[in-house]
Amino acid sequence: MTGVENRRPLASRQSAWAARASRWLAGTSITPNQISIFGMVAALASGLCFWVAGELGARWLFLLGGALFCQIRLLCNLFDGMVAVEAGRASPDGGFWNEFPDRVSDLLILMGMALGVGLPALGWAAVSFAFLTAYVRELGVNCGARADFCGPMAKPHRMALVTVVALLSLFEPLWQGDGGVLIAALWVIAVGAAVTVLRRSWRLVARLRD
Repeated sequence: MTGVENRRPLASRQSAWAARASRWLAGTSITPNQISIFGMVAALASGLCFWVAGELGARWLFLLGGALFCQIRLLCNLFDGMVAVEAGRASPDGGFWNEFPDRVSDLLILMGMALGVGLPALGWAAVSFAFLTAYVRELGVNCGARADFCGPMAKPHRMALVTVVALLSLFEPLWQGDGGVLIAALWVIAVGAAVTVLRRSWRLVARLRD
């Protein structure tokens, strides 16, 4: 199976704005791998924002930064593939840069959230199950099955939840909240990713037995 056949289906990839942006990027000297690396930098910025939001003043500003850089990370995930595939600029080591930065980015963002609310153990649980969702997907490809991107807590679902709860957390002072929204989100991500691992594993075994 080729990498193209196993790409994550994204509606945004078919949008006019994404096509225009990818064409512009393809016309520059920026490589798909560099876009992937910048995605890790954005994830680092997002994680740091979530971390310091729980330690410093101007909490609202850092929460907004966490949400913004999380979305920039997703845009990098979108454009690295579009420039590589649609613009025909894929490189021999593209497969590594397509996957490795995603795992680093998950680690940085989720642990940043966990450290910000003072619950690193919960962060490690969320990160571990997030990693396992990707592992089972790649295991399926290695076994000859198609990549399974089902949820309920695949990468786009996790990052959408992180963005929403970051914005919702801006209003916590209205009910004297103290990080409860982010804590709940980490629990949802950990449990949801665990369910996703089980679901993908079940579907993979069923395909292999057919």
